[in-house]
Amino acid sequence: MFWLVFYGFLAALGVFIAYMAWLQFTKTQNLLADGIKTKAKVIHLEVFTGDNNPLYSPVFEYKDRRNQVLEYTSRIRSYPAPYKVGDVVSVVYDKQKPETMKVISFWDLYRGSVIPFMIAAPLLVIGFSYLAFRLI
Repeated sequence: MFWLVFYGFLAALGVFIAYMAWLQFTKTQNLLADGIKTKAKVIHLEVFTGDNNPLYSPVFEYKDRRNQVLEYTSRIRSYPAPYKVGDVVSVVYDKQKPETMKVISFWDLYRGSVIPFMIAAPLLVIGFSYLAFRLI
């Protein structure tokens, strides 16, 4: 009985995480469909201390529809730096909240859904496989 509950919990947790990832994916798709696309320029790189190397996070500057200059600091930190100062990238921002911006790149757009799906997949396979084996 314990194992049935345990694997049932794993399956339920996998479903919950997959659902949250799906919500994030649809949020990104809506931003791409309804958001405003523009160009942003890397104005500087913030440097953070890493274990072995410094980590860099680009700071972007872009203009919204009202020609207001906004800044966005990427939450992705990496080594080496993903961009150089002066690079221009395509971005998309929310009409209602221009400060909500994402760089149009796979990792910036989809990391919030890919990582949870990667966590959910083994939970779903293990949990539902055991349940299917026990209930058949």
